[in-house]
Amino acid sequence: QVQIVESGGGLAQPGGSLRLSCAASGFTFYDAIGWFRQAPGKEREGVSCISSSDGRIYYQDSVKGRFTISRDNAKNTVYLQMNSLKPEDTGVYYCAADFVNLCGNRMIGAARWRYWGQGTQVTVSS
Repeated sequence: QVQIVESGGGLAQPGGSLRLSCAASGFTFYDAIGWFRQAPGKEREGVSCISSSDGRIYYQDSVKGRFTISRDNAKNTVYLQMNSLKPEDTGVYYCAADFVNLCGNRMIGAARWRYWGQGTQVTVSS
């Protein structure tokens, strides 16, 4: 059974850091895996992703230079290191994966991704 479990959210002050983890299990293979976020009243937006087939990494412009995505294949876990956090980074962060390569020069929209975690809340506030 495919399962995606996020962890690591919480409260951080502006300028602070958090590291999110995404543990994926039950997959024989997936190509794209990444992070979306959704702020209250807003659409779910792609933040960052990694493609297994070609190694490409994508970052949304607003997080470039602040967030770093990485993976530990032995643990089937993907991480999102978030530094220099801003209040506008607040939202529920979701990990998603798919058999299709949905991660390249841009991150394909949320509706196309098949497998999702339950989300973890990130709040950036002083």
